[in-house]
Amino acid sequence: MKLLFTYFVPSGGIETLNRLRARVLRRIGIESHLFYLWDGAGVQNLIRTDIPYLISNDDHHIATMLALHQYDAIIVTCDHFLLDRLRGHGYKGPILYEAQGHGTREHALSTTREAYPYIRKHAQAVLGPQTSHLMATFNHFFHDFPRFYMHNPVDTEQFHYRTLPEANPGGAPVLAWIGRLESNKNAPLFLQIAAHLARSVPNLQLWMFVDPSLGEPDQRLLFEKLVRELNLGHRLKLLANVPHHHMSDYLSAVGDSGGFLLSTSGTEGFGYAIAEAMSCRCPVLATDSDGVRHFIEHERTGLFFRTGTVEEGVYYGLQLLTDREATSRMRNAAYHLMKTTFSPDRYCADLTNVLIALGIRPPL
Repeated sequence: MKLLFTYFVPSGGIETLNRLRARVLRRIGIESHLFYLWDGAGVQNLIRTDIPYLISNDDHHIATMLALHQYDAIIVTCDHFLLDRLRGHGYKGPILYEAQGHGTREHALSTTREAYPYIRKHAQAVLGPQTSHLMATFNHFFHDFPRFYMHNPVDTEQFHYRTLPEANPGGAPVLAWIGRLESNKNAPLFLQIAAHLARSVPNLQLWMFVDPSLGEPDQRLLFEKLVRELNLGHRLKLLANVPHHHMSDYLSAVGDSGGFLLSTSGTEGFGYAIAEAMSCRCPVLATDSDGVRHFIEHERTGLFFRTGTVEEGVYYGLQLLTDREATSRMRNAAYHLMKTTFSPDRYCADLTNVLIALGIRPPL
Protein backbone atom coordinates (compact mmCIF):
# COMPACT_ATOMS: atom_id res chain seq x y z
CA MET A 1 0.00 0.00 0.00
CA LYS A 2 1.23 3.49 -0.87
CA LEU A 3 0.19 6.85 0.64
CA LEU A 4 1.13 10.43 -0.19
CA PHE A 5 1.29 13.13 2.50
CA THR A 6 1.34 16.75 1.32
CA TYR A 7 1.98 20.19 2.81
CA PHE A 8 3.13 23.62 1.67
CA VAL A 9 6.74 23.60 2.90
CA PRO A 10 8.97 21.22 4.89
CA SER A 11 9.26 23.15 8.15
CA GLY A 12 8.08 23.05 11.74
CA GLY A 13 5.83 20.53 13.37
CA ILE A 14 4.22 19.20 10.20
CA GLU A 15 7.62 18.42 8.69
CA THR A 16 8.35 16.45 11.87
CA LEU A 17 4.99 14.70 11.70
CA ASN A 18 5.28 13.73 8.04
CA ARG A 19 8.81 12.39 8.38
CA LEU A 20 7.94 10.42 11.50
CA ARG A 21 4.75 8.86 10.20
CA ALA A 22 6.37 7.95 6.90
CA ARG A 23 8.98 6.01 8.84
CA VAL A 24 6.71 4.27 11.36
CA LEU A 25 3.98 3.30 8.87
CA ARG A 26 6.50 0.97 7.25
CA ARG A 27 5.98 -1.26 10.26
CA ILE A 28 2.52 -2.12 8.99
CA GLY A 29 3.39 -2.37 5.31
CA ILE A 30 2.49 1.16 4.22
CA GLU A 31 4.94 2.98 1.96
CA SER A 32 4.67 6.76 2.37
CA HIS A 33 5.86 9.54 0.08
CA LEU A 34 6.01 13.24 0.94
CA PHE A 35 5.18 16.17 -1.31
CA TYR A 36 5.82 19.88 -0.69
CA LEU A 37 5.12 22.83 -2.96
CA TRP A 38 8.08 24.93 -1.87
CA ASP A 39 11.52 24.33 -0.41
CA GLY A 40 12.09 24.89 3.31
CA ALA A 41 14.61 24.45 6.08
CA GLY A 42 13.28 21.02 7.00
CA VAL A 43 14.66 19.49 3.82
CA GLN A 44 17.92 19.08 5.75
CA ASN A 45 16.12 16.50 7.87
CA LEU A 46 14.66 14.68 4.87
CA ILE A 47 17.96 14.20 3.06
CA ARG A 48 19.17 12.13 6.01
CA THR A 49 16.40 9.58 5.36
CA ASP A 50 15.40 7.21 2.58
CA ILE A 51 11.83 8.58 2.48
CA PRO A 52 10.78 9.43 -1.11
CA TYR A 53 9.83 13.08 -1.45
CA LEU A 54 9.20 15.73 -4.09
CA ILE A 55 9.43 19.51 -3.74
CA SER A 56 7.84 21.25 -6.71
CA ASN A 57 5.02 23.61 -7.66
CA ASP A 58 5.25 22.58 -11.29
CA ASP A 59 2.07 20.99 -12.67
CA HIS A 60 4.02 18.63 -14.94
CA HIS A 61 6.04 17.31 -11.99
CA ILE A 62 2.88 16.81 -9.94
CA ALA A 63 1.06 14.99 -12.73
CA THR A 64 4.09 12.77 -13.38
CA MET A 65 4.33 11.85 -9.69
CA LEU A 66 0.65 10.90 -9.53
CA ALA A 67 0.78 8.83 -12.71
CA LEU A 68 3.97 7.04 -11.70
CA HIS A 69 3.03 6.02 -8.16
CA GLN A 70 -0.75 5.45 -8.32
CA TYR A 71 -1.25 6.22 -4.62
CA ASP A 72 -3.91 4.29 -2.74
CA ALA A 73 -4.83 7.51 -0.92
CA ILE A 74 -3.53 11.06 -0.48
CA ILE A 75 -3.59 13.00 2.80
CA VAL A 76 -3.58 16.74 2.07
CA THR A 77 -2.66 18.87 5.06
CA CYS A 78 -4.22 22.37 5.27
CA ASP A 79 -4.07 23.14 1.52
CA HIS A 80 -7.60 23.03 0.11
CA PHE A 81 -6.51 24.48 -3.23
CA LEU A 82 -4.32 21.42 -3.79
CA LEU A 83 -7.43 19.22 -3.69
CA ASP A 84 -8.62 20.83 -6.93
CA ARG A 85 -5.17 20.53 -8.53
CA LEU A 86 -4.85 16.83 -7.71
CA ARG A 87 -8.21 16.05 -9.28
CA GLY A 88 -7.32 18.23 -12.24
CA HIS A 89 -4.19 16.13 -12.80
CA GLY A 90 -6.35 13.02 -13.05
CA TYR A 91 -6.04 11.52 -9.55
CA LYS A 92 -9.22 9.53 -8.93
CA GLY A 93 -8.34 7.82 -5.66
CA PRO A 94 -9.40 8.78 -2.13
CA ILE A 95 -8.25 12.13 -0.74
CA LEU A 96 -8.35 12.90 2.99
CA TYR A 97 -8.18 16.55 4.06
CA GLU A 98 -6.20 17.03 7.26
CA ALA A 99 -6.01 20.12 9.50
CA GLN A 100 -3.06 20.14 11.89
CA GLY A 101 -3.59 23.79 12.82
CA HIS A 102 -4.68 26.96 11.04
CA GLY A 103 -3.22 29.55 13.41
CA THR A 104 -5.70 31.28 15.70
CA ARG A 105 -9.21 29.97 16.33
CA GLU A 106 -10.61 32.77 14.20
CA HIS A 107 -8.26 31.95 11.34
CA ALA A 108 -9.07 28.25 11.62
CA LEU A 109 -12.76 29.08 11.30
CA SER A 110 -12.33 31.39 8.29
CA THR A 111 -9.94 28.99 6.54
CA THR A 112 -12.30 26.06 6.98
CA ARG A 113 -15.19 28.15 5.69
CA GLU A 114 -13.15 28.91 2.57
CA ALA A 115 -12.04 25.29 2.23
CA TYR A 116 -15.56 23.89 2.66
CA PRO A 117 -16.61 23.63 -1.01
CA TYR A 118 -13.26 22.13 -2.06
CA ILE A 119 -13.40 19.51 0.68
CA ARG A 120 -17.03 18.65 -0.08
CA LYS A 121 -16.29 18.29 -3.78
CA HIS A 122 -13.02 16.38 -3.70
CA ALA A 123 -12.34 14.70 -0.31
CA GLN A 124 -13.68 11.51 1.24
CA ALA A 125 -13.06 12.51 4.88
CA VAL A 126 -11.46 15.07 7.18
CA LEU A 127 -8.73 14.29 9.71
CA GLY A 128 -7.24 16.15 12.63
CA PRO A 129 -5.67 15.87 16.06
CA GLN A 130 -7.90 15.69 19.14
CA THR A 131 -7.77 19.47 19.59
CA SER A 132 -10.97 21.10 20.77
CA HIS A 133 -11.14 24.13 18.45
CA LEU A 134 -10.26 22.06 15.36
CA MET A 135 -12.78 19.37 16.29
CA ALA A 136 -15.48 21.97 16.94
CA THR A 137 -14.77 23.62 13.57
CA PHE A 138 -14.95 20.35 11.65
CA ASN A 139 -18.02 19.20 13.56
CA HIS A 140 -19.76 22.45 12.64
CA PHE A 141 -18.99 22.42 8.93
CA PHE A 142 -18.91 18.65 8.33
CA HIS A 143 -21.47 17.22 10.74
CA ASP A 144 -22.71 14.84 8.02
CA PHE A 145 -19.27 13.99 6.60
CA PRO A 146 -16.72 11.35 7.72
CA ARG A 147 -14.50 12.88 10.45
CA PHE A 148 -11.60 11.26 12.30
CA TYR A 149 -9.56 12.63 15.20
CA MET A 150 -6.43 10.95 16.51
CA HIS A 151 -3.22 11.73 18.36
CA ASN A 152 -0.08 12.42 16.36
CA PRO A 153 2.91 10.17 17.09
CA VAL A 154 5.92 11.07 19.21
CA ASP A 155 8.88 8.73 18.81
CA THR A 156 10.70 8.54 22.13
CA GLU A 157 12.90 5.75 20.75
CA GLN A 158 14.57 8.13 18.29
CA PHE A 159 14.00 11.47 20.05
CA HIS A 160 14.73 11.25 23.77
CA TYR A 161 16.74 12.52 26.71
CA ARG A 162 20.53 12.27 26.51
CA THR A 163 23.21 13.65 28.78
CA LEU A 164 25.36 16.07 26.79
CA PRO A 165 27.17 18.59 29.02
CA GLU A 166 28.96 20.17 26.06
CA ALA A 167 25.60 21.49 24.79
CA ASN A 168 25.64 23.96 27.69
CA PRO A 169 29.25 24.08 28.91
CA GLY A 170 28.69 27.00 31.30
CA GLY A 171 25.87 25.17 33.06
CA ALA A 172 23.76 28.33 33.46
CA PRO A 173 19.96 27.89 33.57
CA VAL A 174 18.42 28.16 30.10
CA LEU A 175 15.03 29.53 29.12
CA ALA A 176 14.16 28.13 25.66
CA TRP A 177 11.61 29.06 22.98
CA ILE A 178 10.80 27.37 19.66
CA GLY A 179 8.84 28.88 16.81
CA ARG A 180 8.49 31.35 13.97
CA LEU A 181 8.51 35.10 14.47
CA GLU A 182 4.80 35.53 13.84
CA SER A 183 2.03 37.01 15.94
CA ASN A 184 0.43 33.69 16.93
CA LYS A 185 3.71 32.38 18.40
CA ASN A 186 4.09 35.63 20.40
CA ALA A 187 7.85 35.99 20.86
CA PRO A 188 7.37 39.42 22.53
CA LEU A 189 5.63 37.70 25.45
CA PHE A 190 8.62 35.36 25.79
CA LEU A 191 11.01 38.32 25.91
CA GLN A 192 8.93 40.18 28.49
CA ILE A 193 8.77 37.18 30.82
CA ALA A 194 12.48 36.48 30.28
CA ALA A 195 13.41 40.04 31.26
CA HIS A 196 11.54 39.69 34.56
CA LEU A 197 12.99 36.25 35.31
CA ALA A 198 16.52 37.53 34.66
CA ARG A 199 16.15 39.96 37.57
CA SER A 200 15.81 37.00 39.94
CA VAL A 201 18.17 34.66 38.05
CA PRO A 202 21.09 36.88 36.93
CA ASN A 203 22.88 34.17 34.93
CA LEU A 204 19.76 33.13 32.98
CA GLN A 205 20.47 32.36 29.32
CA LEU A 206 17.94 32.55 26.47
CA TRP A 207 17.96 30.08 23.59
CA MET A 208 15.50 30.77 20.78
CA PHE A 209 15.14 28.20 17.99
CA VAL A 210 13.78 29.89 14.86
CA ASP A 211 13.31 29.49 11.14
CA PRO A 212 14.25 32.91 9.73
CA SER A 213 12.83 32.06 6.30
CA LEU A 214 9.29 31.97 7.76
CA GLY A 215 7.51 34.57 9.82
CA GLU A 216 6.13 38.09 9.62
CA PRO A 217 8.46 41.05 8.87
CA ASP A 218 6.72 43.34 11.37
CA GLN A 219 7.15 40.71 14.10
CA ARG A 220 10.86 40.48 13.30
CA LEU A 221 11.21 44.25 13.71
CA LEU A 222 9.24 44.21 16.96
CA PHE A 223 11.37 41.35 18.25
CA GLU A 224 14.64 43.18 17.53
CA LYS A 225 13.29 46.36 19.14
CA LEU A 226 12.28 44.54 22.33
CA VAL A 227 15.64 42.76 22.61
CA ARG A 228 17.31 46.17 22.66
CA GLU A 229 14.79 47.83 24.99
CA LEU A 230 14.87 44.97 27.51
CA ASN A 231 18.66 44.67 27.31
CA LEU A 232 18.58 40.95 26.55
CA GLY A 233 21.12 40.79 23.73
CA HIS A 234 23.99 39.53 25.94
CA ARG A 235 21.89 36.57 27.16
CA LEU A 236 20.26 35.71 23.86
CA LYS A 237 21.38 32.97 21.50
CA LEU A 238 19.39 32.70 18.26
CA LEU A 239 19.65 29.18 16.84
CA ALA A 240 18.44 29.09 13.26
CA ASN A 241 17.29 25.91 11.52
CA VAL A 242 18.89 23.43 13.90
CA PRO A 243 18.73 19.93 12.36
CA HIS A 244 15.98 17.93 14.02
CA HIS A 245 18.31 15.16 15.24
CA HIS A 246 20.27 17.77 17.26
CA MET A 247 17.22 19.24 18.97
CA SER A 248 17.07 16.42 21.51
CA ASP A 249 20.60 17.40 22.61
CA TYR A 250 19.57 21.00 23.17
CA LEU A 251 16.27 20.21 24.89
CA SER A 252 17.96 17.70 27.20
CA ALA A 253 20.55 20.34 28.08
CA VAL A 254 17.81 22.88 28.88
CA GLY A 255 16.24 20.46 31.35
CA ASP A 256 19.57 19.56 32.92
CA SER A 257 20.44 23.26 33.33
CA GLY A 258 17.50 23.76 35.66
CA GLY A 259 15.71 25.75 32.98
CA PHE A 260 12.60 25.07 30.92
CA LEU A 261 10.81 25.56 27.60
CA LEU A 262 8.45 28.52 27.52
CA SER A 263 5.66 28.31 24.93
CA THR A 264 3.79 31.58 24.34
CA SER A 265 1.51 30.64 21.42
CA GLY A 266 -2.00 31.98 21.14
CA THR A 267 -3.29 28.76 19.56
CA GLU A 268 -1.65 25.41 18.75
CA GLY A 269 -3.12 22.56 16.75
CA PHE A 270 -0.86 19.96 18.35
CA GLY A 271 2.39 21.43 19.69
CA TYR A 272 5.31 19.23 18.66
CA ALA A 273 7.82 21.52 20.37
CA ILE A 274 6.21 20.79 23.74
CA ALA A 275 5.83 17.08 23.06
CA GLU A 276 9.48 16.75 22.11
CA ALA A 277 10.65 18.83 25.07
CA MET A 278 8.80 16.44 27.38
CA SER A 279 10.38 13.49 25.57
CA CYS A 280 13.76 14.94 26.57
CA ARG A 281 12.77 15.57 30.20
CA CYS A 282 12.70 19.32 29.60
CA PRO A 283 10.09 21.06 31.83
CA VAL A 284 7.44 23.15 30.07
CA LEU A 285 5.51 26.30 30.91
CA ALA A 286 2.91 27.22 28.29
CA THR A 287 -0.05 29.38 27.52
CA ASP A 288 -3.28 27.38 27.36
CA SER A 289 -3.21 27.29 23.56
CA ASP A 290 -5.62 24.36 23.17
CA GLY A 291 -3.46 21.75 21.38
CA VAL A 292 -1.01 21.59 24.28
CA ARG A 293 -3.76 20.25 26.53
CA HIS A 294 -2.83 16.89 25.01
CA PHE A 295 0.37 17.01 27.04
CA ILE A 296 0.04 19.44 29.93
CA GLU A 297 -1.90 18.64 33.04
CA HIS A 298 -1.25 21.64 35.26
CA GLU A 299 1.22 20.86 38.07
CA ARG A 300 1.48 17.20 37.00
CA THR A 301 3.17 17.15 33.58
CA GLY A 302 3.81 20.89 33.16
CA LEU A 303 2.44 24.32 33.97
CA PHE A 304 -0.05 26.64 32.30
CA PHE A 305 -0.33 30.41 32.52
CA ARG A 306 -2.97 32.70 31.07
CA THR A 307 -2.22 34.02 27.60
CA GLY A 308 -0.69 37.48 27.71
CA THR A 309 -0.30 37.54 31.49
CA VAL A 310 3.35 38.39 32.08
CA GLU A 311 3.05 38.35 35.88
CA GLU A 312 1.57 34.84 35.93
CA GLY A 313 4.20 33.61 33.49
CA VAL A 314 6.93 34.99 35.75
CA TYR A 315 5.35 33.42 38.84
CA TYR A 316 5.23 29.92 37.38
CA GLY A 317 8.59 30.37 35.66
CA LEU A 318 10.25 31.07 39.00
CA GLN A 319 8.51 28.00 40.41
CA LEU A 320 10.13 25.81 37.74
CA LEU A 321 13.53 27.44 38.25
CA THR A 322 13.57 27.12 42.04
CA ASP A 323 11.42 24.15 43.14
CA ARG A 324 13.60 21.32 41.83
CA GLU A 325 11.63 18.56 43.58
CA ALA A 326 8.30 19.55 42.00
CA THR A 327 9.96 20.14 38.63
CA SER A 328 11.57 16.69 38.74
CA ARG A 329 8.19 15.04 39.37
CA MET A 330 6.69 16.88 36.39
CA ARG A 331 9.62 15.89 34.15
CA ASN A 332 9.11 12.21 34.97
CA ALA A 333 5.32 12.29 34.57
CA ALA A 334 5.57 14.09 31.24
CA TYR A 335 8.12 11.61 29.91
CA HIS A 336 5.89 8.67 30.87
CA LEU A 337 2.95 10.31 29.07
CA MET A 338 4.96 10.66 25.87
CA LYS A 339 5.99 7.00 25.90
CA THR A 340 2.45 5.70 26.36
CA THR A 341 -0.25 7.97 24.93
CA PHE A 342 1.59 9.17 21.82
CA SER A 343 3.42 6.05 20.72
CA PRO A 344 4.02 5.41 17.00
CA ASP A 345 2.34 2.00 17.33
CA ARG A 346 -0.86 3.68 18.47
CA TYR A 347 -0.73 6.06 15.51
CA CYS A 348 -0.30 3.15 13.10
CA ALA A 349 -3.32 1.41 14.62
CA ASP A 350 -5.44 4.58 14.51
CA LEU A 351 -4.62 5.38 10.89
CA THR A 352 -5.22 1.76 9.88
CA ASN A 353 -8.69 1.97 11.43
CA VAL A 354 -9.40 5.15 9.48
CA LEU A 355 -8.34 3.53 6.20
CA ILE A 356 -10.42 0.42 6.92
CA ALA A 357 -13.47 2.54 7.82
CA LEU A 358 -13.20 4.32 4.48
CA GLY A 359 -12.69 1.07 2.56
CA ILE A 360 -9.17 2.05 1.47
CA ARG A 361 -7.32 -0.73 3.30
CA PRO A 362 -8.77 -4.18 3.90
CA PRO A 363 -8.89 -5.46 7.51
CA LEU A 364 -5.67 -7.22 8.55
